[in-house]
This record gives sequence, C-alpha cells and structure tokens, in this order.
Amino acid sequence: MNHYVEKEVKKVDVWKVKKYVCKVKIIDIFTGKKIIVLNEDDAKEHDIYAGFRTQIRHQGESHSAIVDVSKELVKAGEVGVFRDLATAHKLKKGEPIEIVHMDQPASIAYIKKKLDKGTLVNGEIKTIVDDIMNDRLSEIETSAWITAAYINGFSDSEVIDLANATVDSGEQLNLGKKPILDKHCVGGVAGNRTTMIVVPIIAAAGLYIPKTSSRSITSAAGTADTMEVLANVTFDMDEMRSIVLKAKGAMVWGGGMKLAPVDDKLIRIRHPLSLDPEGMLLASILGKKKSVGAQYVLVDIPTGRGVKVPYVERANELGKHFLRVGEKLGMKIEALITDGAEPVGNGVGPALECSDVLEVLGGKGPEDLKHKSLLMAGKLLELCKKVPSGKGYSAAQNILNSGKAMSKFREIIDLQGGNSRVRISDLPIGKYTQVIKCEEGGSIFHIDNKSVSKIARIAGSPRDKGAGVLLHRTRGDRVEKGDALLTIYANSESKLDFAIKAAQNLEVVEMRKMLLGSMQ
Repeated sequence: MNHYVEKEVKKVDVWKVKKYVCKVKIIDIFTGKKIIVLNEDDAKEHDIYAGFRTQIRHQGESHSAIVDVSKELVKAGEVGVFRDLATAHKLKKGEPIEIVHMDQPASIAYIKKKLDKGTLVNGEIKTIVDDIMNDRLSEIETSAWITAAYINGFSDSEVIDLANATVDSGEQLNLGKKPILDKHCVGGVAGNRTTMIVVPIIAAAGLYIPKTSSRSITSAAGTADTMEVLANVTFDMDEMRSIVLKAKGAMVWGGGMKLAPVDDKLIRIRHPLSLDPEGMLLASILGKKKSVGAQYVLVDIPTGRGVKVPYVERANELGKHFLRVGEKLGMKIEALITDGAEPVGNGVGPALECSDVLEVLGGKGPEDLKHKSLLMAGKLLELCKKVPSGKGYSAAQNILNSGKAMSKFREIIDLQGGNSRVRISDLPIGKYTQVIKCEEGGSIFHIDNKSVSKIARIAGSPRDKGAGVLLHRTRGDRVEKGDALLTIYANSESKLDFAIKAAQNLEVVEMRKMLLGSMQ
C-alpha cells in the first residue's frame, strides 16, 4: 500500500501545489540552509527533483525549503531534515509532516528579465527580496540575480527600490529625535578605526548617531569586533534605542538586530566571488542608514593601491552616485575621498586597534587616525549645519582636546555593559610576539593593506581579540637594516609560527627602488 496520500489542491497565493505526508528523519548536521532530503525513488514518483522548492507543513505552520534527493540517506516514506531546520521548527523524529510541491515563484521571471538586461519596475525587486527573505529562492537563483546586477548594472530607480525593500525586510529604529547622523566606510583599509572616535565626538556635540557596524569578513577586524573588546555589541532594537536616547550615540553589531536582514543574505552569497555590484553596494549601505533613520550621512571612500576603489576618478563617480541616490531616499550625503593605500593607525586587530582609539581619545595616538577622525567628524558637523562650513575640523578638535569625547566614549561603554574605567594596560594583547625587522636600509614606499590583514588573521584575529599586527613605521620613513618594521601578536605559539611564515612569504613593506645611473 502506498504510504503517501496525494491529491490536487487549490492554489496557494500564486503557486500550484501537490501535497503528501511522510515521516521526519533528523540528520544531525547543521547546514545553515533550509534543505530537506527526499528518497530518490519517492521524489521521482512525485515528479520532484533536486533544487525544487517545497513547503513543509507542521502543526498549522508552513516553512519553505529546497529539496535534495538521496538513495541511501533516507528511506521511502521519510523526509530528511537537518538539525538546524528541525530545531528551528520543533520537528521530532518519526513525526508526520506534509511536503508541499510548489511551482516557481514570480521572482524567477524577474531574475531572467534582469539577466536579459531589462529594468525591473513596479515592485519586481520587492518581490525578489520578499522571496529571498521567505527562502523561496535557492542560492543558485539568488546568485543569478547578483550576477545579473554585476554584469548589467542597476538603474537609479532599481537602486532606490532595492534600498527601500532592504529597509522593509526588517525592523527600523525610530528615536523620535532629529537630526540623526551616520557614517560608513566602503572598506579595504587595515586599522582605520575612525568610527570609535567619530561617534563620541558627534554625541558629545549633542547630536544623535546610532551606529551599527559589521564584523570582519576578510579583514583583521570590523568595528563590532574591536568595540567588543571593551563592551557588549549585541543588542535588540529596544535596547539600542534606550542606549542612544541616553548617550546620543552607540556602537553595536548590526547583525544582532533585524535591521535590513536581506542584506546579510545577499552579502553571504556575494562574498565567495567578491561580487560587489555598485547598485547593490549603494542599496546595502543606504538601506541600512535609512533603517536607523539617518538624515545626514558621511561616506568614506578610501582610494589607492590595493583597496576596493583604486583610482580617484572612480571614487568621484561613486561619490556622485551616493549623493544622487541618497537625495532620492531623503538623505543628505557627503562623500569623502580619502587615502586608502596604507593602513590607518598603528594597530591591526581588535585589542591593538582599541589601544589606538584610547590613545587618540586621550589626546595622543597615531596622527593619521586622529587627523582622519577629526576630518570626518568635522564634515558631519558641517553637513547638518551644527557649525558653519569650514569650521568643522576645529570644532571636532576642540571636543576631542577638551576630554568631552573621551567622557562620552566611556559613557557609551558603560551603557553597553563594559568597564568604563578601562585603561590601555587592561587590554588583552596577545602574549606571544615576534618582531619583523628590516632586511635592508632605505625609504619605505608602500605598506600593503591586504598583507597586513592576512598576517593578523593568520595570527588569530579577530576571533582572538589580542592577535594582530602592530606597525612601527609608515610610508616615507627612512629605515636602516635591523630596524623594527612590525610586531606580530598571537595567543598561541602555533598561530604565531604560522603568522611569521606568512610574513616571510608576503611583501608587507615595499622599499623605494633606486634607479641605476641616476643623476647626481
């Protein structure tokens, strides 16, 4: 007797469905994806193939999933459910569930339209985003949309539609206050921990700046990784709102809240091939800013050798695009093109970057980090007309020199559950170290961002908060043979050894080459 009960039913939304019942088999593997496994013979009998989309219906709830098939992993009459999916939906071994065979969602046609160089209109992007959020699209289908955006580009209207759909995919922060300021860096520069200096300066000036930041993907540390050395960064929306209303500023991990969650799904798929379609990049950044209610936004576009935007001409184009789209989204944008060819600050890695931040807020610290932070804070003060044009830098400098920025920083640390009395000597710097010395004298021509970040990551950063690289020299410095160039820090001897070998194989510091026969 056939163990399945199959019948035609009416359409659910726009999809035709067939349904049948089978028993749950828990597969004790965490996949991070919503996948079910059907017996190969059963799947063929019911005209279902690998990659098809389904719904699983259990106790009155429906959940989307993608099908895989196997002869050995599940028997006839079983459905294999991976541990994470089973836990999320409280499925138990042997429990009967309905499997609903579903036709392609409408967004597949819109993805094909974009692949054919069409322009998406009238809510088509919103439909794609909704299907991604509801797991109606496989990663292959979502990848096709990203690829289409990468090859064919987005019109401004498509960028705006995606930004708005990104906002609508999650919660929004409503402080009931104005003005709201924010900042963002396009990325690629090691160190560069300006957010942790800019936020307390702006908040000390009496302005609201609810800063959500990311964790590292390929760098040695994201702002959230670095701030986490000093305080908690994982909060829900209500907790963040409370902190910002008290201190006027916060520095939290954006992934800890449901702000623009579709963006996290897109980034995860874009990351393996480093696909950054400009339209998706703008929608991602500006959508997140709109999610926190930002009205005035400073965008830092580091430019130079080895970063995402290598040429000034390209940076100017990108900056104009930010301004144009931002205005249509109701935000006033300032695009700041900065030198990104070398690391900013001395430390690369969470605790080492914290040391730089505390030094700068204390009135000392690396001059490049201090100058860039003051420049950015000053531009924000001018952008929202807190101070007249041309007076922002000096206003930000006065707040820093007065100690108000440090006091505000310690207030934010306290509200985020950290030790507001923290000193540099309290930071968990890695106890295993190795100094890398100069093998020949000369003038330093270039310090490579990617190489520095790679060494820091091999040493254990950002997972090991004390791991990383401390730079002793900057571009243009004159050095002699045997001078210290950098120190590697790690929490274990084995990780330190791996990082040392990496440093020996990478050209971290490039010396200026002298031309033979040069004029005297």
